[in-house]
Amino acid sequence: MTLAPLLAAPAIMQLHALAALISLAAGLTILVMRKGTARHRLVGWVFVVAMAVTALSSAFITSNGHFSAIHLLSILTIVSLPRAIILRRRGDIAGHRATMLWLFAGLVIAGAFTLMPGRLMNKVTFGQAAAASR
Repeated sequence: MTLAPLLAAPAIMQLHALAALISLAAGLTILVMRKGTARHRLVGWVFVVAMAVTALSSAFITSNGHFSAIHLLSILTIVSLPRAIILRRRGDIAGHRATMLWLFAGLVIAGAFTLMPGRLMNKVTFGQAAAASR
């Protein structure tokens, strides 16, 4: 593992990766913690803000100036985050839970795609040599 490729990447990609990692950590934390507590709400807001930053920053990350299918997840995230908040405020806990779980699943799926050969996070996770040999 080496952070060199990420540190050499444009600032928007660094912001995107950091926000995604914060989202992942907050999401995993929420999955194991007691629900409905002040701590749950705090970590939940960290998740929401980090997911919003992740989704919005992806709009500035393209491949040769083109968006990819993964950008559809970003659009879905921008729509789903306020929906999850509204559902909670209306007292629809089941709807809130389902929406947040789908958002987390989308994050994990998108993250898995970043590990494909040739992608930045593949180089970070497996090193330059491993990525170059594929």
